[in-house]
Amino acid sequence: MTFNISCAFASAPSTPAHVELAEQLGYHRAWLYDSPAITADVWATAALSAVRTERINLATGMLVPRIRHPLVTASAIAQLVDLIPGRFGVGIGSGFTGSCLLGKKPMRWADVDSYVGAVQALLRGEDVAWDDSVIRMCHPNYVLSDRPIAVPWVVAAEGPKGLAVARKYGDGIASALAAPPEGFDWVTKLTFGTVLDEGESPISDRAYEAAGFGASMVYHLYYEWQGPDALDQIPGGAQWREHVMRADERVRHLVAHEGHAMYVNDIERAVMPRENVPEFTLTGTAEELRPKLAEMRAAGVTEVMYQPAGPDIPRELRAFADMAMPLAAAA
Repeated sequence: MTFNISCAFASAPSTPAHVELAEQLGYHRAWLYDSPAITADVWATAALSAVRTERINLATGMLVPRIRHPLVTASAIAQLVDLIPGRFGVGIGSGFTGSCLLGKKPMRWADVDSYVGAVQALLRGEDVAWDDSVIRMCHPNYVLSDRPIAVPWVVAAEGPKGLAVARKYGDGIASALAAPPEGFDWVTKLTFGTVLDEGESPISDRAYEAAGFGASMVYHLYYEWQGPDALDQIPGGAQWREHVMRADERVRHLVAHEGHAMYVNDIERAVMPRENVPEFTLTGTAEELRPKLAEMRAAGVTEVMYQPAGPDIPRELRAFADMAMPLAAAA
């Protein structure tokens, strides 16, 4: 079974250079986050990464349907497909990060279904009824390739409604579940963490800066998915909740999700035990982490999507590649 090692980036001005390095290190794909309230523009980042690379695949990870008209998305996808034929893919979901930072819940899957269906129909060259009008990709072939325009799709989904959308429209699925759903040949799993240096403690300053954001995201997930009271189950969660709930309700979502998927914010630095980092992220020595990746492969994961972070992203990319690439080569 194929087992690819890919990377993911919270899009930033430095990301195209990091994607270029990832290509040199042998990563299969670079996924680029779409969260306009906290990251750089995903389409600009993808285009800049595309022109600096020759082999590595690129993908959006994951597009947030509520923030763009489907024709805008279809046009952007088509331009990237033209720019790097055969190397671009689309990841899309209901919009957790991109929605929470807007103070909104993720979209209803029925609405995601309609959106993805509309974008795919536009890329096939069809007319689409949208917002009480009929829309079409009218671009002449000297602007964009003639339709149909083919591109692989991955849908980020967990529950039955999301899985139904993934099976209807997707070539693959992005899942955070320990046991990914059956019926998909392409299953990608997002991971956070850091490969420790020889003799390094999993609660070192370096490990905290590189992987602490992944541990703090557990607070964000529990807060949104299970409610504030559920935070009592996590070390430091009750204290985190107290800080967040003091904020004015109108801006509480901004306080709760500050630094989401990027860095540890001031509240989290004050309340989150360092032990949460090895507990909730893929942090350990290379010898400790390789069996965990092997377990993912055995469970049905075909692509690991590793997000490096912290002050030295090139170091994180190199260390993870050295640890993980032998498993991909042996698959």
